[in-house]
Amino acid sequence: MDAARHPTYEMAKHVGLVFQNPENQLFALSVEKDVAFGLENLGFNREEMRKRVDWALNLTGIYDLRDRSPHEMSGGQQQRVAIAAVLAMQPEIIVLDEPTSFLDPLSAQRIFEVIHDFNESLGITVILVEHRLDLTAKYANHIIIMDQGKVRFDGDTREVLNNEETRLIGVGIPKATLLYELLKKEGANLPNITPLSSEEMAKMLQEALKN
Repeated sequence: MDAARHPTYEMAKHVGLVFQNPENQLFALSVEKDVAFGLENLGFNREEMRKRVDWALNLTGIYDLRDRSPHEMSGGQQQRVAIAAVLAMQPEIIVLDEPTSFLDPLSAQRIFEVIHDFNESLGITVILVEHRLDLTAKYANHIIIMDQGKVRFDGDTREVLNNEETRLIGVGIPKATLLYELLKKEGANLPNITPLSSEEMAKMLQEALKN
């Protein structure tokens, strides 16, 4: 669909957007009402709305918080509410604009795990705008690097992040990837598979020490 030619309400049937700051997305007096808002706008009947809201709340692990005001919750909980509100509409694509920019690393990790589970179990395409590649690179099977509004790299995550030019334009390469490159330059006998996370790097080093 050409975004310039189709109105927002048409695209909303296919694409769900999670804002960078969840407080800009949440406004109702309860979590339940916020999650139901999109369905009301799309004209779902009450029975279907009830079913989808409960499903989304359970999926994001916030069903017990359904009667609470979103503005009395932590940043991580608010982010889950925003994600639940989008999931309830069951879009084909979810776009997340730096969804963890207000969260500490542990909370951010949990949010990414939830998002990854949706991608795997529900088959939803996830487009993630993110600078924290240490946390996200291991989940991505495709990456696009933009610089000054132009696409500089577009392809497999490992190949793009292993490209020296990616680092030269200021992209925050995962620390595990940087360590791998340094060890390879020093002559370390490591497989030609670029690690994207500390877990992958640790496993690779363990195998190398065995040999």
